Amino acid sequence: MDSMIAAAARALAAGDALTALQRVALRNDPPALALRGIAMAQLGEHPRARELLRRAARAFGPHESVACARCVVAEAEVALAQRDLGAGKGSAPLLAAAHTLLAHGDMANALQARLVAARRLILLGQLAEAANVLASDPTESPPAAGPMRLPPALAAVAALTRAELALRALQIDAAHAALQQAGQAAQQSGVPALQAEVAHAHALLGRPAARLLGPRGEQALLLQDVAALRASADTLVVDACRHAVHAGHVALPLARRPVIFALVRALAQAWPGDADREAPIATVFRTRHPDETHRARLRVEMGRLRKLIAPLAGVEATARGFALRPLHGRSVALLAPPVEGAQGALQALLADGAAWSTSALALAMGDSQRTVQRALADLEAQGQVRAIGQARARRWVAAPRVGFTTILLLPTSPPNP
Repeated sequence: MDSMIAAAARALAAGDALTALQRVALRNDPPALALRGIAMAQLGEHPRARELLRRAARAFGPHESVACARCVVAEAEVALAQRDLGAGKGSAPLLAAAHTLLAHGDMANALQARLVAARRLILLGQLAEAANVLASDPTESPPAAGPMRLPPALAAVAALTRAELALRALQIDAAHAALQQAGQAAQQSGVPALQAEVAHAHALLGRPAARLLGPRGEQALLLQDVAALRASADTLVVDACRHAVHAGHVALPLARRPVIFALVRALAQAWPGDADREAPIATVFRTRHPDETHRARLRVEMGRLRKLIAPLAGVEATARGFALRPLHGRSVALLAPPVEGAQGALQALLADGAAWSTSALALAMGDSQRTVQRALADLEAQGQVRAIGQARARRWVAAPRVGFTTILLLPTSPPNP
């Protein structure tokens, strides 16, 4: 490595992209192209960065496997920043690059590859897969020479990724520990952007994450309150944020059964009393003039709900309608999202301040692009999102919400195949 390449690499490691560009701006050899691509990515010029990194990978050729693997990792990180979640073939190329780098002793870049793969999976709501990727941290099983000391910036990103996964899974203690590690590493790195990201993650723990609806009105809950409520063995929790029913360690996911969940929500809202037959018909079947066919369908859907929820509660027919009867004397708690409406998950994804493509939003939500486009059009008409760019380069952005956290609205299950 010549002195100019080494100087540019040191500048990039310190976050000084302009100094790095001064060293290699007029060079077109593969190492210079790669460094220029990383510098352009740090400056926010993501399309140009990806072009330079692809040129560098082609110029290195198949005989320089380590350099090519590093280019794959860098391009994947740029794609993640662009929220291009459909780039490449999922996480396979990244994990293959990580294996190549680890085999050649480049543990820092191997870890970086796994972190990018894990962060992509977290955005897609595939939390179990992300946890598996993080569990195979190459620095956790160091060679005989002893444990590896990570650069502070990389250590901060690793801790932030673990914290994000823990927050999405409502593991509050693990999130606190990871955020403390991230804060210490970010301070050592001296990178303001990292320090701001850690501060933002800390702030999420102090913001309302959901609303508890009950006979005595509405109460705002923090993430730790939600976690404690869902872990309670004495409460049947109907979670309208994640579309599931919980009682202690037993969970009944209903995200793929919207009619069933709408019915159990209506029953939970009426608890400890019963819900009138006409009310679920109006809200679930969306008709103001019910007839016998709607009432028959309601009986069928209630039968399906009764069968599904039998391990947790019963559904009792009353003279007026239907009532929810939790087992073992449990009370009922209805968790409502901080943002009501069909666009809640969409707003939650856009709340990170990044620019998302329609295809990436559809992939993360598990919906069709047409469905997402209609929801975006409604949000744009309300002034809550705006589009930048045209045609295939169009991206959607929204101002981050400062009053509450939208973590509970983010997807947590893989899209339908």
